[in-house]
Amino acid sequence: MMFADLAVQLVYDEYAARAQSDGARMAALGSDGYGRRDEFLLPVGEEVGRLLHTLILAHRPRRILELGTSYGYSTLFLADAAREVGGKVITMELADYKQAYALQRLDRAGLAEHVEFRCGDAVALIEADGGMFDFVLLDIWKELYSPCFAALYPKLSEEGIVAADNMIDPPGHRENVRVYRADVLAKGDMQQVLLPCGQGVELAVKWSAGNAKL
Repeated sequence: MMFADLAVQLVYDEYAARAQSDGARMAALGSDGYGRRDEFLLPVGEEVGRLLHTLILAHRPRRILELGTSYGYSTLFLADAAREVGGKVITMELADYKQAYALQRLDRAGLAEHVEFRCGDAVALIEADGGMFDFVLLDIWKELYSPCFAALYPKLSEEGIVAADNMIDPPGHRENVRVYRADVLAKGDMQQVLLPCGQGVELAVKWSAGNAKL
């Protein structure tokens, strides 16, 4: 079993089954599949999910921001870890029907109370939040990575972590990925590492000028 809690595991098993089914359907559609991508579960995958879960257990963040709820696959990993460390997940998504699907499954997993759902434009929602974020999962359309980072950076706590997915694949997004990486590097107090995990996960950690010299 991946999760210690059976209710969480059962919901994960449903996600895994849907991911396999949706992947086959999308492949069968060929080039038309991309145009209908909002219909499909496009998960970070088990390997990345485990990584995110482990990072939260180790880092013990109080406020976790997820940009791109989608259908809630990664939210499940974040929420399960947040419950264990006493944290809270704030997840943002533009499509209300996707969040409704995610909420139903998080509720069945017994994790809904550890997640706050916010629906709307990600940049506007970030700017409206009055708190700080200790851990961020960035997994939305890649052209939004840079504007979202610009909005969340002032709200990223010291030693806060930003995990950005799809930093290697698919290749078609690499121009946006390069812009995002350059924007992070330009801050001067962010340290980056690219992990060949899943479709590529880049971790960026915020350090003060003093800590960066250690």
